[in-house]
Amino acid sequence: MKRTYIIAEIGINHNGDLDIAKKLIDVAALSGCDAVKFQKRNPDVCVPEHQKNVIRDTPWGKMTYLDYKYKVEFGKTEYDEIDRYCKERGIAWSASPWDLDSLTFLEGYYDLPFIKVPSAMLTNSELIEACKKTNKKVILSTGMSTLEEITNAVSILEGYDRKHLYALLHCNSTYPAPLNELNLSAIKTLHNTFNCEVGYSGHEFRLGTSVAAVYLGATIIERHITLDRTMWGTDQLSSIEPQGLIKLVKGIRELELALGDGTIEVTESEMPIRKKLRG
Repeated sequence: MKRTYIIAEIGINHNGDLDIAKKLIDVAALSGCDAVKFQKRNPDVCVPEHQKNVIRDTPWGKMTYLDYKYKVEFGKTEYDEIDRYCKERGIAWSASPWDLDSLTFLEGYYDLPFIKVPSAMLTNSELIEACKKTNKKVILSTGMSTLEEITNAVSILEGYDRKHLYALLHCNSTYPAPLNELNLSAIKTLHNTFNCEVGYSGHEFRLGTSVAAVYLGATIIERHITLDRTMWGTDQLSSIEPQGLIKLVKGIRELELALGDGTIEVTESEMPIRKKLRG
């Protein structure tokens, strides 16, 4: 079977602290992940006007929501260091642009292996079109979306080689996602409907569900990671801690070894046992 591409989603779990980001990169590299991923926003564009001046309690004291979003947003200085550090640790990195400004920033300064479109932006046709024009692989999460909305997004990406230049990730966008709503069978539905590479972006507590997703045909797995689920932040609780990430990657790699191609035959290790017991 195809080797699963495993993405450790750091997102904004670094809380604007580059040292935390580096520790999370270390965890992902140690675990054997293929890439880490961040999120990039222009808060002036992404934060709704009615929310910008709302006062929020944060670890840094009371501040407006807009100021908070700037507080946790990395800029060029931080991403330059992330780029350097990931190369040093031998792991790829990318980021999800939530707006056109962020896509321009990422494309202008860094050679990313793929562009990830978050579920929230699946109906943003302008952003998806701009991502297509980068000529990079586009990975599109499909959480909280109808089949019609997914079809519309895929239609924008037409002209790509479906098997190589874009992929869909089945996803439930609840944080954390209830097990009875994961609908992992939709992985096969997406593959049969769009005949493209399909993966899974999970937000549930469990690890086995992501391993099961690989069994069902997912060739990309994305999970949020954190140093500690009790850290401050909206995504921390639905993220995997270091020990869990190590177990998840190991479980996926073991499944890849064990699954086989379904052919019934006497294996090499069975030959001497067969000779001994059957003569």
